[in-house]
Amino acid sequence: MNQVMKFLRDEEGASAVEYGLIIGLIAVAIIVVLGFLGNGLENLFNKANDGLTNAQK
Repeated sequence: MNQVMKFLRDEEGASAVEYGLIIGLIAVAIIVVLGFLGNGLENLFNKANDGLTNAQK
């Protein structure tokens, strides 16, 4: 019975779950931001690629 009460009071797992939720929310935020910036970033990299290609000629 004492081990059950000790297990119920243990909060180490709770902080691991909280860190997991935070990491998940950060990942979702990064995906959303990259989704909004996707076309702009693609255009930027294409311009950089074109500039490097033209500089080599």
